[in-house]
Amino acid sequence: MPAPRAVPMEREPVTMRHLRLIALLLATTAVSAAAQEAPAPAPAVPIPAALTAEQMPPIPLDLAERARPYLEARGAGFAGWDPNTRAVLISTRFANTNQLHRVAQPMGARTQISFEAEPVRGSYAPKKGDIILVSKDRGGDEYFQLHTLKDGRLTLLTDGKSRNQINAWSSDGSLIGFSSTRRNAVDSDLYVMDPRDPASARMVHESKGGGWAIAAFSPDKTIAYVADYQSVQNADLYRLDLATGAMTPIGDPKAEIAYTGMEVAPDGTVWVTSDEGSDFQRLGRLDPVTGKFTAVTREKWDVDGFDLSDDGRTIVYEVNEAGSDRMRIMDVASGKVTSVDALPAGQIGGIEIAPWGEIGFSFSSAKSAADVWSLDPKTMQLTRWTQSETGGLDPQVNVEPRIVTTKSFDGLEVSGLLYLPDPAKFPGKRPLIVSVHGGPEGQSVAGFMGRNNYFLNELGIGVFYPNVRGSTGFGKTFVSLDNGPFKREDSVRDMEALIDAAAKDAGVDPAKIGLTGGSYGGYMCYAAAVQLKAKLAATQCTVAISNFVSFLENTNPYRQDLRRVEYGDERDPAQRAKLTEISPLTRVGEITKPMFVITGANDPRVPKSEADQMVAAIRKNGGEAWHLVAADEGHGFAKKANADYAFLAQLVFWKRHLLEE
Repeated sequence: MPAPRAVPMEREPVTMRHLRLIALLLATTAVSAAAQEAPAPAPAVPIPAALTAEQMPPIPLDLAERARPYLEARGAGFAGWDPNTRAVLISTRFANTNQLHRVAQPMGARTQISFEAEPVRGSYAPKKGDIILVSKDRGGDEYFQLHTLKDGRLTLLTDGKSRNQINAWSSDGSLIGFSSTRRNAVDSDLYVMDPRDPASARMVHESKGGGWAIAAFSPDKTIAYVADYQSVQNADLYRLDLATGAMTPIGDPKAEIAYTGMEVAPDGTVWVTSDEGSDFQRLGRLDPVTGKFTAVTREKWDVDGFDLSDDGRTIVYEVNEAGSDRMRIMDVASGKVTSVDALPAGQIGGIEIAPWGEIGFSFSSAKSAADVWSLDPKTMQLTRWTQSETGGLDPQVNVEPRIVTTKSFDGLEVSGLLYLPDPAKFPGKRPLIVSVHGGPEGQSVAGFMGRNNYFLNELGIGVFYPNVRGSTGFGKTFVSLDNGPFKREDSVRDMEALIDAAAKDAGVDPAKIGLTGGSYGGYMCYAAAVQLKAKLAATQCTVAISNFVSFLENTNPYRQDLRRVEYGDERDPAQRAKLTEISPLTRVGEITKPMFVITGANDPRVPKSEADQMVAAIRKNGGEAWHLVAADEGHGFAKKANADYAFLAQLVFWKRHLLEE
């Protein structure tokens, strides 16, 4: 069949066809010209796969290139001695997360021995040194599992589901004490195990509460010394008979006394740090029957940590002097104390005395990234074991802080650490970021600033770290002054007083102040956005509490009672009403300045819902709220790719709100 013929279309007049063609050509030419004139989008930093950036601008690639040296700085933490080879175990990062490395000699190669996607922590078995015990969670969920590490591989020791925490080794390295929530996902029961034989694990105490831990073992391993942590101000001690399970109080459990460390000497002497009879933590002997504490130090500040030599003859301890650590060495027999003056002001961590007497530790300061050192107590010679890279930058140009003090609304003296950029490079008044620590039982201290040095050295933005009431390091009276819902906002008033004091500095522009904080500092960030908005240009709040009631109801069950001691009990009607009143979400309608919120989706402490409800409420009211969420992180970002992107996003945020007119 022949195909049908096409029906000819009616032709338009020639003049109309020409006009339409000309119009089309002109339009095409105009679009092409506009495309040539419009600048191409600036290349942007790719968003890591685990991150979701909501209502946030792209990050310019050139900003990342400028900041890169600051992102590539790393540190090293002392994780213990190898008792067989005298090598050290360290924690550092060469890829995306902190892993364990072995260093055979001072300034030797950092040989990586763990290769996990998640950060790991670990230590050698004391004396034996035949195994390395490792703790690791998944995506920041804090459901830690215990493993042994050999030939780069982990062998699981726990159930793979519950929350398990390493507590203490026996002195001979044959037993490990740990706590676990495996029974009911809430209470921290106590277990002992030979980690060489996972089947040997047995429960030795069925606990009630989330603060239980084995603090130490007696030399013959018949007794475990147990601590029930109630709060930063109170921990009850017990003697646990490992054969019968009998639990005997040490002293009066009704007394409010804090204990923060314990070591047992070969002769059975129990050494602890305690605030009994003092406003500060002191080192002393504890009678394991009567609970009588006999202090041997008379420091005017907290003794923050200590270690006892294997022979019981030497104790090394650190003193927190206004946020800077100082090392002391005590001869037990004579009581003589020697100060280690060769170390500058900075932060000391992980103190451990080797079987041969050498003292290992990590140290950082404003001009030095965290690195591993050792000290010979006989010659007082310091030896550096690692020198961590700082991205090619000279750390000696980093500025050191000065202490700012002021009186709060009720006359209480409060203080903070103020870092200001070099006035020769950045003259005049400069913007300031106020950074509030978490806890609230924490403390801002003078140490290495890491990537935050970019604000000071490259952008000319100062950084101020306040220590409001409730902070540690200033005595047990100071740390208790914010307890409960009816005192909570007193710390916000402290923050206001400290902001006012910093704003008076000749180097600070009071019209260009921003505020940031994480965890409890995140609550302070939200609270500042409500109550101190007239003093602030913007806020950046990380893993933050927005509603105390929903926080207490939804935080991980093992933490609920511990947090109720600090914040209040939402089950009590009067306290619930006050907790609701002081929650920033209640007054979200008063937030008028831009906010940037950072959240870990797996956070067991401050659930993601705390951020979601705050962001949604701000946006509903027409406010500006950026939101960055990490699917593989918890209470803070531990993976380098995520942390880098979050930092770069903060640079964009702060440049927009503190530097641009």
